[in-house]
Amino acid sequence: MNILRIVLAIFLPPVAAFLTVGIGLHFWLNILLSLFFFIPGVIHAIWLVVRRAESA
Repeated sequence: MNILRIVLAIFLPPVAAFLTVGIGLHFWLNILLSLFFFIPGVIHAIWLVVRRAESA
């Protein structure tokens, strides 16, 4: 499942953020980053997925 989330984080960062943390601060931050600057949105989404995988 984490591989799918990482692929989603590269192509659709807000979707990966939503699947990882739900609707919360990080989701809205990721939408903002993705709208204004796509690459930081990707980096943030990958960070969320990897951080969640380490804590699980």
